[in-house]
Amino acid sequence: MRVLETKIYTIEEHPNKNKCFDYIRENWHDLNQHSVDEVIESIKNLSNVIGGYYDYSISQVPDRGEFISFRDFSYDALNELSADDCPLTGVCWDIDLIEGLKNENLKGVLESLHNSTEYVYSDESLNELCEANEYEFDEDGSIQ
Repeated sequence: MRVLETKIYTIEEHPNKNKCFDYIRENWHDLNQHSVDEVIESIKNLSNVIGGYYDYSISQVPDRGEFISFRDFSYDALNELSADDCPLTGVCWDIDLIEGLKNENLKGVLESLHNSTEYVYSDESLNELCEANEYEFDEDGSIQ
């Protein structure tokens, strides 16, 4: 019979936080997927308000041929929208999308999404995630 002992650490106790962060980055590829889903809901709801047609291909990660497009919509309905109160879904992506379409800069929405994802995977954000969820790690940085 063998008895194995494993040391378990919180993120604050871990002797090498970078191992923990690397483990998360290499294994959890959807930490900001909720933002992608929220952008899609904002696109759909905007289309319901302004009419016309929309198309999109978006991702958390840049340079994957992403785009957002609207055509044959009502500019009057668009201009009646105030981005200040997130009128489509109640989520901040409403603001980016409305302003982006008004300013003919929907790429800015994608840039904002990518910046959000970059932050979600930053050391600072991952540290907050681990603390808030009380994740525990072994010595090699794997979550237990």
